[in-house]
Amino acid sequence: MEPPSGPPRGGRVPWQDLLLAVSLLTLWNPPTTAQVTVESVPPSATEGKDVLLQVHNLPADLVGLTWFRGESIAPNRQIVAYVVAVQVNIPGPAHSGRETVYPNGSLLFRNITLNDTGYYTLQIVNRNVQVEQVTGQLRVFPELPKPHITSNNSDPVENVDSVLLTCEPQTQNTSYLWSESSKSRPASTRRELSLDNRTLTIHGVTRDDTGPYVCATRNPVSDGRSDPFTLNVLYGPDAPTISPSDSYYHPGANLSLSCHATSNPPAQYSWLINGRPQTDTQELFIPNLTANDSGSYTCLASNSGTRLKKTTVKTITVS
Repeated sequence: MEPPSGPPRGGRVPWQDLLLAVSLLTLWNPPTTAQVTVESVPPSATEGKDVLLQVHNLPADLVGLTWFRGESIAPNRQIVAYVVAVQVNIPGPAHSGRETVYPNGSLLFRNITLNDTGYYTLQIVNRNVQVEQVTGQLRVFPELPKPHITSNNSDPVENVDSVLLTCEPQTQNTSYLWSESSKSRPASTRRELSLDNRTLTIHGVTRDDTGPYVCATRNPVSDGRSDPFTLNVLYGPDAPTISPSDSYYHPGANLSLSCHATSNPPAQYSWLINGRPQTDTQELFIPNLTANDSGSYTCLASNSGTRLKKTTVKTITVS
């Protein structure tokens, strides 16, 4: 097809003819040397705000231009056409009501949405009906909410349970980062991150895995940081200790023994003297000892969370 001839010099061209010239953009595309470029301002847009596809080096003899959604030219993808001589905007099928084209060719999007992410193609025509095509890109990201950490097990048992910590909520095109207080911890095969870093799995949790943990989220337009999250790891009881360390007493003396075992939740205690159950208490007191009080004193520590029990035996001699 032969290109239409340019307008006569010094004459006025009816705007209908100019519209016809713009419509020929998709039918004829000879080479051109103009270096037109399109830049997104800002480069990464925040959902709900405005963004501009700014056009640089627009030719001075511009007749009209058309914006399309996508990288291909199709009538159903037309957003808006602009006719320079009459400054007329012609919305197309892909116009959402939020787009505005400026005389310099730049396209403004108001209240940008995630669905607006993608490529946009600008076609321009000059007075010789020479056509140029250039593509720009919009990258739209949400304003990230403050993240928070969830756990699949609120009371994991040491060396028994595994724990999955998840950074919520899940959002697209988001980087997830984990940190644990300010501890320096060697690499452990017990810890595993999901492919997107959103979930941290701790296999065979121990009391050293309590944390606190913090997850951070980041995308090109915003970032967030969770409140510290501490695991309530159930452990123990460890072997109890009986104090004081004295084992020999004189008749008439008082015996005061205390039992302690490291445990979460705190251990419950009971005593046996020579195998006979005594009061369920952490402290054992026997006044005015006699030789009959000699024998084995056993402290039994138990944990209702782990269901474990540990004992320690101390021999007391009264003489």
